[in-house]
Amino acid sequence: MPQEVAPAPAGVSLEALVSRAARAGRDAPPVERWNPPSCGTMDLRIEADGRWIHEGAEIRRPELVALLSSVLRREADGTYALVTPGERLAIAVVDLPFLAVEMSVAGTAAERRLVFRTNAGDVVEAGPEHPLRLEDGPMGFRPRLLVRGGLWARLTRALALDLAELVEERGEGAGLASGGGWFALEPA
Repeated sequence: MPQEVAPAPAGVSLEALVSRAARAGRDAPPVERWNPPSCGTMDLRIEADGRWIHEGAEIRRPELVALLSSVLRREADGTYALVTPGERLAIAVVDLPFLAVEMSVAGTAAERRLVFRTNAGDVVEAGPEHPLRLEDGPMGFRPRLLVRGGLWARLTRALALDLAELVEERGEGAGLASGGGWFALEPA
């Protein structure tokens, strides 16, 4: 496995990141193919800080968050729902449904591989299939990563700071490479 290469910011090894991932090596159910009837709204809210709140109480079991997140889908109208083959329940998402909580950095420049673990246990390598959006604006540097099926993860503040150290200038402007892709720094 690749190892972190200096001068990359402090991070975790890919092996350590994967060992803590609840969903490592497992695909999410095919929620995009299921078209069940709506059964209303569930009193479930995903906060901007990654906490899942059900009926006013935080869900503290990571296994339950991972299970619920595996059936999460973003609808065509931008709302979110938990979907099974038999039912669909709308839920509230304050910012983005996932939070990237760990990052492994391997290689440098064009050969760099950035792999992230989310608070729901997904492991995702940034690249053309899982792009990074690097927005810089009045709210500061706010990167996000496509996890799956229109579901994005916001990077924690600490990871955003680590990622900012990797931004480089090229002929096409500022950005960074990962997994064979180039992700330009965009004004928000």
